[in-house]
Amino acid sequence: MSPHPSPSFTDVVAARMSRRNVLLSGALAVAAAGLSASPASARVRTGTGPGGAGPDTAELGFTAVPAGDADAVTLPAGYTAQTLAPWGQPIRAGGPAWRKDGSGSAADQALQIGSHHSGTHFFPLHRGPEGSRRGMLVINHESADPALLHHDAGTGAPAGDRVAKELAAQGVSVLEVELTGRGSWRVLDSRRNARITGTSPVTFSGPVGADHPALRTGRPAAGTLSNSGYGVTPWGTYLACEENTNAWFGTADPSWQPTRTQRRYGLSANGHGKRWHEADPRFDLAVNGNEPHRYGWVVEIDPFAAHRTPVKRTALGRFNHSSAAVTESGGRAVVYGGDDQDGGYLYKFVGDGPWKAHRSRGRSPLDHGTLHVARFGEDGTGRWLPLSHGQGPLTTALGWRDQADVLLRAREAADALGATSLDRPQQITVGPNSRDVYCALANGTGGHHPGQGSGSPRDTNPYGHVVRWREEDGAGAHDGFSWDVVVLGGDQAQGEGVLPGAGTFGSPKGLTFDAAGRLWIQTGISNHAVSQADHKDLGNNAVLVVAPRGEVRRFLTAPRGAEVTAAVLTPDMRTMFVSIQHPGERTAAWGEPTPENPRAVSDWPDRDPAGRPRSATVVVRRTDGGVIGAR
Repeated sequence: MSPHPSPSFTDVVAARMSRRNVLLSGALAVAAAGLSASPASARVRTGTGPGGAGPDTAELGFTAVPAGDADAVTLPAGYTAQTLAPWGQPIRAGGPAWRKDGSGSAADQALQIGSHHSGTHFFPLHRGPEGSRRGMLVINHESADPALLHHDAGTGAPAGDRVAKELAAQGVSVLEVELTGRGSWRVLDSRRNARITGTSPVTFSGPVGADHPALRTGRPAAGTLSNSGYGVTPWGTYLACEENTNAWFGTADPSWQPTRTQRRYGLSANGHGKRWHEADPRFDLAVNGNEPHRYGWVVEIDPFAAHRTPVKRTALGRFNHSSAAVTESGGRAVVYGGDDQDGGYLYKFVGDGPWKAHRSRGRSPLDHGTLHVARFGEDGTGRWLPLSHGQGPLTTALGWRDQADVLLRAREAADALGATSLDRPQQITVGPNSRDVYCALANGTGGHHPGQGSGSPRDTNPYGHVVRWREEDGAGAHDGFSWDVVVLGGDQAQGEGVLPGAGTFGSPKGLTFDAAGRLWIQTGISNHAVSQADHKDLGNNAVLVVAPRGEVRRFLTAPRGAEVTAAVLTPDMRTMFVSIQHPGERTAAWGEPTPENPRAVSDWPDRDPAGRPRSATVVVRRTDGGVIGAR
């Protein structure tokens, strides 16, 4: 949460529009129209029909799935789901087999698909139709749940073994996959398959280079952690986003006190109760105060040569990266990212020259450019403020040593510039038929001070919403933009605090456009809230689709205890890869797993009475082979 008296999105939105106006601004007209469209002319509508007469329903060709709490992946009639890449599946033939009792070792896990599937993308291996039949599937692994990862929930295993397995379960999986003649997908036994874990070699590039004093600990840099969102570059690489990496650090040293920067980055003696510092001094804040500086970056990976050392691109700044949406402006790379915390900021990196020119000289386009942070105005406009050393308050006289220092302390730099705090920025995506950019805001209080509202058009914001902006130049290189709130989450049955016409969903986290302009929303309501109180009618987490003219339908619901963390399509839009994260995790509604009964909440996807739930990426297809979501 930002301690700086910067404006919150609550204050800005409240000044811009009344509750009634926000409802009317729910017109998405997603990628087909811009911010100039009259908000009153089209509202976001919830729908249940299969698509019939009239333009309002012609764009969606399925009957909406009702909200529900089944322990299953539920889809409309005419669709099927196939489990393709579950946690623990070996990445190569002959690799260590999945042990359903959780007794596998750290060495086993390092050769298996990781846990907590998150950001996911499909990279075609061929041009044309074959590109939708074979490619590289890249999957982030955001975390590790001791209650399910370990045979004994981590309570009895030697601490070093426990931590090693939790490190091996995180990172990224890279898998070659193909569509078979029978209409199902399979993971190939390919030399391209790879695992990147919390102990894999990594390097740094950009203003904060590998030899920077702030990164020195006396041991080689290793691993990527808490990989949540992602991005894809025009030159074909994958960007894994490190988020909430402060969770893994702590110390038992009673004399340790956090610095201002450590506090701003959420570091504390207890961390998030992970206790890694008890077994590995790498995560002990009193021993290695610089180790946290090695995390919180965007990590570039070549999906076609994933055995090459991943590179952390420091020009994009250090914070809880929830997304790295890449587009182009005049040939320059533009990268949008959000800081996933209550009161987090929205950032934009703009390259200093054409990315092709940088690449031709053997340089990364992501190492050369300027990072900016957003300030939203009450009049529906906004400015991108450069995080540049020597400009404004970011001077040596005010305690900023150089540009590397600004990027290492990007949150503090944004505080100093008076950026607008937001309600947990999540995935960002650029419309396929326009230059509009969309960001999911999950929920929260906006990180503002007491009495300032909640970072939402509503008095409180337990449900989240989607904000859209258009750059002044229409492409991303200029400093100005116009913005609006376009989709509101909510439970209409609750009435109070929920606007009529709001979508019946909560905590939007993932956003994906298909080539037809449909916006696919993935939700991640926290397990303490699923089916509870003001979320009781929303059911399990879900995938929803918003048609270009504004209708919203629920397409998929997830198993119990799970978030939906990705929904990505092949180029022909006939296959959707959906990642399901932490099914069976502790919930307020269904209890918690135990060593004696790891299936207390869920037994998806295996349905094995001697097994345990597993995060997985599933394949969704139509039984007739048609385009997903279409008529």
